[in-house]
Amino acid sequence: MRMKWKRLFIISNRLPVVVEQDGENQHIRPGAGGLITALTPVMKKSRGLWAGWPGPGEKEAIGDLLNDFSQKQSFDLAPVFLAQDEVEKYYHGFSNEAIWPLFHDLLGYCKFDLEDWNTYVDVNRKFAETISQHIRPKDFLWIHDYQLMLVAHHLRKLNVKRPLAFFLHIPFPSLDLFRRLPWKREIIRALMEYDLLGFQTLRDRRNFTQCVKALIPEIWVTIKRRLSFIQYGERTVKVAHFPISIDFKEFDEGARTEEAAEAAWYLHENLPGRQLLLGLDRLDYTKGIPERFLSFERALEKYPDLRENISLVQVLIPSRADVPGYQKLKETLDGLVGRINAKFSQHGWIPIHYVFQSLERAQLLGHYKACEIAFVTPLRDGMNLVAKEYCAASVDNNGVLILSEFAGTADQLSKGALMANPYDIEGMADTIHRAYHMDADERRRRMRTLRAEIRRNDVYRWVGWFLTAFGEHDFPSSDSPPDDEDEHSEVMDLGLWMGEARRTEKVP
Repeated sequence: MRMKWKRLFIISNRLPVVVEQDGENQHIRPGAGGLITALTPVMKKSRGLWAGWPGPGEKEAIGDLLNDFSQKQSFDLAPVFLAQDEVEKYYHGFSNEAIWPLFHDLLGYCKFDLEDWNTYVDVNRKFAETISQHIRPKDFLWIHDYQLMLVAHHLRKLNVKRPLAFFLHIPFPSLDLFRRLPWKREIIRALMEYDLLGFQTLRDRRNFTQCVKALIPEIWVTIKRRLSFIQYGERTVKVAHFPISIDFKEFDEGARTEEAAEAAWYLHENLPGRQLLLGLDRLDYTKGIPERFLSFERALEKYPDLRENISLVQVLIPSRADVPGYQKLKETLDGLVGRINAKFSQHGWIPIHYVFQSLERAQLLGHYKACEIAFVTPLRDGMNLVAKEYCAASVDNNGVLILSEFAGTADQLSKGALMANPYDIEGMADTIHRAYHMDADERRRRMRTLRAEIRRNDVYRWVGWFLTAFGEHDFPSSDSPPDDEDEHSEVMDLGLWMGEARRTEKVP
C-alpha cells in the first residue's frame, strides 16, 4: 500500500535562508544549494514546513523576517534558536571536530570531547521538541545530515510514533573507523529509531549495515538489491542509497546565457593561449587540495610540454577560516602556491592562479564553461556536486573531468571521467598530461556520457526516489488520526508528484 502525504516537513541544521546585516537592519534571502532548489517546488506544493537554526541574531527580529519569508514563499519556517555556546560545542565541536573527520576517514583530525557530545545530545533534543510542537497529521518528516542523527531517538521519547526518514549527506565510515567513536552504540541505536535511512552510495549503505550487525547483535538483516531491511525488535528499518544530484536544467541553461559567456571570455582573455585546469572547493582538509597542487607540480616537472600551455585556476571558497586547523591548511596552501609559482613562472605565464573568495553565479558558470579540464580530487566525499555542476555547464562538450575515485559521485561518473587516486601524486600527474592531450572526439564522447547520466539522474529524481521509497510500504502510526479527519484538505503522493513534475519539464 502506498502512503499518501499532505505536507513535507524538512528538518536540517540550517534553515533554507540567509539572514544578512545591513547596518542596523537585517534582511533575509533564500539560501542556495541543490537541496533547497530541489525541495522548494514540493515544499510550496504541499505548503510545507522547514525547521532549522536561522543563524545568529535577535529572536524577535529574526522571527518577523521568517514570517515575511514564509508568506512570500508559500511554505513555513520553524526556527530552532541556539545559544552561542551550543553552536560552538554542538556544531563546531562534536559535529565538525568528531563526526566530520571520522566519517571522512581522517581519524587524525578527530577530537572526542565529552562536553561537546553532551551538548550535541541536548541540541538534538531541542530540535525534537520543536518538531513535536509543529507535527500535523499526514506530515512526511524528513531529517537531514550528521548534525541531527539523534533526533528520532528524542522524538520517540516524546511519544512521537509516526514514521521518520533520515538522509546522510556525508559518507558513512567502515566498522573499523566507526568503532573508534566513544559514543558509537548511542548513535547506532538512535539511527535505528528512523524508519527509512538513506545514504549516498552503496558503500555507505554496506558500511552502516556492517556497523549495525556488529554493535547490535540481536538485529536481523535482509539484504536486497534496492533496499536492506533491518529487523530491530518489533520494528523494521529500511536502509537504501540515493545518490544526490543537481538541477541539470538550471546549470545547462545558465551556462548558455550571455552573462556566463562573457565571464568565460574574460577568464580566457586574461589567461590566453593555454588550457585551464579548474579546482573549486571549500577550504577543507577533505578536499585533497595540497595533493592536487603537488600533482600539478609533478606534471610540470615530468612533462615540459605543459609549461606555458596550461594553468591551474584554483578557487578556494572561505570556510571556517577562524578555526586553527583550517588556518593551518590555508597557510600550507599559500606556501605551496608561492613555491610552485616561484619555481616555474615565466614571463607572461604563471602556473597557478589562486583565488580565495566565493564566486557570483555568473562567474561560477563562466569558470565551468571556460576551463577545459576540471580537477576534482577529494580524499573522501559523500557525493561532490562540483563534478556534476561542471559537466552540466559544459554545454560545448569540450570539458574533461578528472575525478577522485574516493568521491561519492565516482560510482555514477566513472564511465566518462578520468579516474584518479589523490594519494598517487605520480599517477595524477600522468592523468593531467593525458587530459591535456585528449583529442576532441574523445572529449565529446566522454562529456556526452557524463551529461546524459546527470541529466537522467537529476536532483528532482533523487527527491522522487526518496519520497517514493518511503511510501512503498505503509507504516502503522498510532499518533495519526483517522484518514477522514482532514477530508477537506488536499492529500497527495509526493513521490509520484515529483516524478510527474520532472517528466513534464522540457529538458534539452
